[in-house]
Amino acid sequence: MNRKVLTIIIIVFSLGVFLSGCTAKSIKSLDDNKTSIKPKKSLDDSEISIDGLSAVIEANNNFAFDLYSKYKIEEGNIFFSPYSISTALAMIYEGAKGQTAKEIQSVFHFPKDDSVRRSGYANLYNKINKEDKLYKLSTANALWAELNYTFLDEYFNLIDKYYDGQVTNLDFKKDSENSRITINNWVEDKTNNKIKDLIPVGAISNMTRLVLTNSVYFKGEWLKQFNENETQDEDFRTSLKNSVKVKMMKKTGKEAKFGYIENDKLQILEMPYSGEDLSMLVLLPKDGDMKSLENSITSENLSKWKKNISNQRVDIYIPKFKFETKYFMKNTLSEMGMPTAFKGADFSGMTGNKDLYISQVIHQAFVDVSEEGTEATAATAVVMTEKSMGPDMGSIIPTFRADHPFIFIIQQKKSGNILFMGRVTNPVQS
Repeated sequence: MNRKVLTIIIIVFSLGVFLSGCTAKSIKSLDDNKTSIKPKKSLDDSEISIDGLSAVIEANNNFAFDLYSKYKIEEGNIFFSPYSISTALAMIYEGAKGQTAKEIQSVFHFPKDDSVRRSGYANLYNKINKEDKLYKLSTANALWAELNYTFLDEYFNLIDKYYDGQVTNLDFKKDSENSRITINNWVEDKTNNKIKDLIPVGAISNMTRLVLTNSVYFKGEWLKQFNENETQDEDFRTSLKNSVKVKMMKKTGKEAKFGYIENDKLQILEMPYSGEDLSMLVLLPKDGDMKSLENSITSENLSKWKKNISNQRVDIYIPKFKFETKYFMKNTLSEMGMPTAFKGADFSGMTGNKDLYISQVIHQAFVDVSEEGTEATAATAVVMTEKSMGPDMGSIIPTFRADHPFIFIIQQKKSGNILFMGRVTNPVQS
């Protein structure tokens, strides 16, 4: 059954999966979107796949390293949430058909079995949004639909059931700028005001028909915090010839026991957060050989390395750092193998017609690592436009700041699900 809703721009925040959303028959008000995020009621046993969770995590982690390999050739800091991007595109994939669906599935390694994939994302959403934890971790999805445009009930019902995607109507045709501001405000609210202006001026037009947003937010304290009084200015090599002064945190002594492993080329340190559900892995190449590390790091190799990590005494020195990144991913995702989604697309699973294409995918992330702990958040925007003379977002070029000489990953310890991934070369640059 078809129904009319506002043009939807798709925006995805780093780390979010929602299960109970709105359909055209039940559109939420803007105030409703500010409620706290809680786990969705579990699906029936008949709808849960035992392999779903592990399959979705494996897909997410494989995409994380594929995307990192695209960004590593650029100079400067890298930081993104593979989970946020994958979740957003999973919701897009649910409405894709034919070659468009085949390409998206290949790039993101999505399980082809619908029940496995959908129950996997639903299960992961519940684990991320679980209550009674010693840290803040939440994810949210929202769909923003053009009021006078026809979408399939089946599509919105599916996103509601498995991704908790909440639908809000906006008037993109007559008031695209205020629609953009409304979505950006939602993003700010879900990311503790850290992700601002996710969608830039001009990214939404009167031809926008759907915006899908996902947010992920994390704030946690180290299980073993650093003493701020021991933080000192030290040199940090940004290249063979150059160095900068950084605030170097220090943890030594009998209490300095952490997960650790090293070989002739690499040192790996694991620092847990309070609650010990999440941890940060720091991968430090010996002799500063970042190129060799980046050429060897894969999801498979990381799993092998982690198996040999053991808890032991180790003196650690980690720089404080804080920075923000923003990526316009249309060209990157096209090069990775899904060009059809941006031109000649088939998203008939959303509307019943081949009338939409993705005009841009925007991802923005923020990270702050200090003596107390870590705050990290991200958002991704997938903007869907009706096929006609719409704006070309390919002209917006991502910018990068700050080099850094190690890779870091924020993961769910038990499952290994990568929530955030980054590289730091110059911690004093933001």
